[in-house]
Amino acid sequence: MSITHDQNAMNSKPIEQNDEMMLPRPVRDSQSEMSEIVLPNDANPLGALLGGRLMHWIDLAGAMAAHRHARNYVVTAAIDHMDFWVPVHVGDLVILRSSVNRVFRTSVEVGVKVWVENYIADECHHVGSAYLTFVAIDAAGSHLQVPAVIPETEDQRRRYDDAGRRREIRRAERERRKANLR
Repeated sequence: MSITHDQNAMNSKPIEQNDEMMLPRPVRDSQSEMSEIVLPNDANPLGALLGGRLMHWIDLAGAMAAHRHARNYVVTAAIDHMDFWVPVHVGDLVILRSSVNRVFRTSVEVGVKVWVENYIADECHHVGSAYLTFVAIDAAGSHLQVPAVIPETEDQRRRYDDAGRRREIRRAERERRKANLR
C-alpha cells in the first residue's frame, strides 16, 4: 500500500492507494451526464454557443468521468480533434455524456458525446464528440497509477480498442511535432 498526503486543508488525512482501490472498475462506474442551458453570456452576437464555452463544458464532463474512475485528482493532458456538427443557440439545452474508454497506467482516455435538445420543438441532435486524456495526480502533482477499466458491452469494447489506436496516433503525431521543432 502506498500513501500520499492530501494538502487540502479540509482533508488532512492521508489518501491510501491500497490494493482494493486498484481493483479494475467497469465503465458504468465512470459514466457521467451533465446538462447546461445556453444563456446569452455563453453565446456570440448571433446567439450561437461559443465553441470555447462548449469545450470548457466538455472538459468538465470528461473530468467527472475520470475522477469517478480514478477516485483521485486528475488533470487534462490533451483533447483530440473537435468538430461542431450543428449549431447550438441561446435557450437550447446541452447534454454532455462521458465515460472512461481505456486506462493506460497513469492516464485515462475519456469520451464525451454532446447533444443539443430543443425542448420546445422536441428535437435532439448530436453536436459533436471529443476524446480527452487525463492524468491522475496526487496533491503534490506526482502521477498516480489508475485502476484498469472493464468494458462490458460490445460498444464499450469497441471504444476500448479504438482508444488504443488513438493513443498510437497521438504518440506518432507528438513525435512528428518534436521532429519539426529541431
